Amino acid sequence: ECPLCLLPQPPEAFPSLASCNHLSCRTCLEQYLHLAVSESRVPVTCPHCPTILQPTDVHHLLAEPSLRDKYEEFLLRRLLVADPGTRWCPAPDCSYAVIAYGCAECPRLTCEREGCGTEFCYHCRQPWHPDGPCAPVPSLGSPTEPLAHLEESAHGELLGWAEAEAIKVCPRCSAFIMKINDGSCNRMNCPVCGCLFCWLCLQEISDVHFLSPSGCTFWGKRPWSRTRKTLWQLGMVLGAPMVISLVAGIAVPVITIGIPIYMGRKVLGQSRRSSLSGCQQCLSVTSSVLLSVVMSPIITAVTVGIGVPLMLTYVYGVVVLSLCR
Repeated sequence: ECPLCLLPQPPEAFPSLASCNHLSCRTCLEQYLHLAVSESRVPVTCPHCPTILQPTDVHHLLAEPSLRDKYEEFLLRRLLVADPGTRWCPAPDCSYAVIAYGCAECPRLTCEREGCGTEFCYHCRQPWHPDGPCAPVPSLGSPTEPLAHLEESAHGELLGWAEAEAIKVCPRCSAFIMKINDGSCNRMNCPVCGCLFCWLCLQEISDVHFLSPSGCTFWGKRPWSRTRKTLWQLGMVLGAPMVISLVAGIAVPVITIGIPIYMGRKVLGQSRRSSLSGCQQCLSVTSSVLLSVVMSPIITAVTVGIGVPLMLTYVYGVVVLSLCR
């Protein structure tokens, strides 16, 4: 049975993948790859896990030559965008890339595409300006910034949605990213270069970015004001002892009493489904409860002993440092 369409299939309908051992029918894999490549979600991951599919598997499953060409183009663009020496030709309707190294002293680049030959600057990536300084790179700034300058760019067609949806620039490749301004998750993934960045501060994020007390949260339409940040940090510093004591006071009895109850109910349910007799069921339940009664204080002590210092370190370390800054 295919885990995607839930239909019974013969064994030969399940192609093997070089990247992982997950199996799906050929029809579902072809439809999945068609959608992924059409939406520029390249490289393509397995539909069951985050493993990236090998290009040989993708070429074998994609029947249309145009989709295979798109897949190769998207892979090449992803590779070029990640290269800091790559510059894209600014000429209209030209997507040629120039790989340049050591151009700080001689920043004039020339597009080598046949029929183009546009000259542009290595630094500002604008048309070549031999007699003037580099022009600032166009940026969309914040969602509340006026959007009039979009009319002067090649992205003027986005103006129709600008009121309802916010547009920002990827901090790595400067691609335009659109997001509905509804307060949804601020963890963004650029479809061009794969950069993970925060929608509020436009910085590349790490695993602890949203644990910062600076106001960059998972949800929210805009960053907090400085007053709100300061009040929140002061509240955390002053109220931390009371809140941590309250949490620990609730967690200790809940863990101590909850573990034996949970283990007893779980073992009782498993024994009822088995072929054990009544005495064997009573013995297994009693032994599991007694063992959990002995172990629950140890688990409680370890949990509280590790959790409370971690919370105190975060509040009086990270939060205090952020407040001092």
